[in-house]
Amino acid sequence: MSVYPPFPPPGSKAELEEGSILSPRFGADGLVTCITTDAVTGEILMVAHMNAEALAKTLETGEAWYWSRSRGELWHKGATSGQVQTVLEMRLDCDQDAILLKAKVAGDGGCCHTGRRSCFYRKVELSSGEPRLVID
Repeated sequence: MSVYPPFPPPGSKAELEEGSILSPRFGADGLVTCITTDAVTGEILMVAHMNAEALAKTLETGEAWYWSRSRGELWHKGATSGQVQTVLEMRLDCDQDAILLKAKVAGDGGCCHTGRRSCFYRKVELSSGEPRLVID
């Protein structure tokens, strides 16, 4: 059972932007977007989503938990891969509808299910006039 109570509903714009109460603005689907970066290098590792339970478990354990939209279940990052993300810092954006985690990654240091360090391993090139993805 989580030691964190349910998150209070978002207050006024001033409370969201300047207040000290954590009141994330979950979308209609019950999720908030979470960007995870390497705590040392700042490299963007992945983007995932959290529901209230995943956020509470992340706060409680100090390790990243997410909600898997494709599997429809709570997901402890690294539980099967060994790529556990220890959260060193958590930030919320100005209106509390996006989360930024700065994490230390265990195991082989990867985060992507393709075996790469980052999920952002492709870039868009427009050299031919048409956008195409190129692996970095």
